[in-house]
Amino acid sequence: MTFNGARNPGGDSRRRESGIHIPSSGGIVKWFSGDVYTIKLTADQTGGAVGVLEASVPPGGGPAAHIHIDQDETFYLISGELEFLDGEQTFTAGPGSLIHCPRGTRHRFKNVGFHTAHMLFFYTPGGSEGLFVEGGDDPQPGVAVPTWGPERFQSKSMLELFKKYGSVTDPEA
Repeated sequence: MTFNGARNPGGDSRRRESGIHIPSSGGIVKWFSGDVYTIKLTADQTGGAVGVLEASVPPGGGPAAHIHIDQDETFYLISGELEFLDGEQTFTAGPGSLIHCPRGTRHRFKNVGFHTAHMLFFYTPGGSEGLFVEGGDDPQPGVAVPTWGPERFQSKSMLELFKKYGSVTDPEA
């Protein structure tokens, strides 16, 4: 199989034969339940290999506990303080921490600090970032990011997106 005139040894028609540069201001920005996510790389851009997101998580922000069926998720904390749930145990991570959650592992993060936390996270293989692209809200300049109530998460359309992208919510008791 060829791609841009070159042999594609992996056989994946989406595989790229050249690098990808996403400028610092590049990516798809979405609001998702009080957090701001910038989707920097998608599975479509990387031949399915990885999805990369940049996150800004305000104090108190972060998702409910959940499980990814088909993707591992790895986080790199740039600034701030986040409490992570790994199965049934919690721990606090600070700048420079790297956290890896294998597929099937119940996890979540929550900003327990005083300032907005910033991190990168990676889905391998890529794909789950589509949940943010399809389910997130478009940002509005000068407006605070709204949090979502349970009615948004339990809506038929959101539940269908969770299923489509291999995420299962598993809230804490």
